[in-house]
Amino acid sequence: MGKRWMKAFWVLAGLMAGSNAALPASAAPLTQVKVIKVQSPACGLEDIADNQTQTQCNHSGPNIKVYVLEVGYGQNQPHATLDGFEVNGTRAPVCAFDNGNLTECTPGSNTVGSLYTFDLAGKQEGTFSFSNTSLNAPRNTMSTQLYIK
Repeated sequence: MGKRWMKAFWVLAGLMAGSNAALPASAAPLTQVKVIKVQSPACGLEDIADNQTQTQCNHSGPNIKVYVLEVGYGQNQPHATLDGFEVNGTRAPVCAFDNGNLTECTPGSNTVGSLYTFDLAGKQEGTFSFSNTSLNAPRNTMSTQLYIK
């Protein structure tokens, strides 16, 4: 009975290790990246429409935040800049439920992408650019940019 238990343990451990290693291979490639919102004390939260090239509101001033939606699985180090200078951000998983709405993830839900929040750290206006490359095949790179006024 001891050998049988050990064999079952190693089979289970192998399956667990295999499933973790196989996750990136089965992850969906990037299909979309876009700026979805810009936030500032001057304007509050501005929704950004598809194909919008600049903000409608004049956000200039400190404490501007930019929210980028990434659908699919990109690498852990996306490239985000404002007028060529790197900006720091945080990343949170985004999940979709049966109704198709993007929502924060809860245990057991399926991750469909990431929501990045970038703090422009005192920078006041300029062209925000974001790009990332798919974690797996076809290793496509997607990018978006928005002029923040």
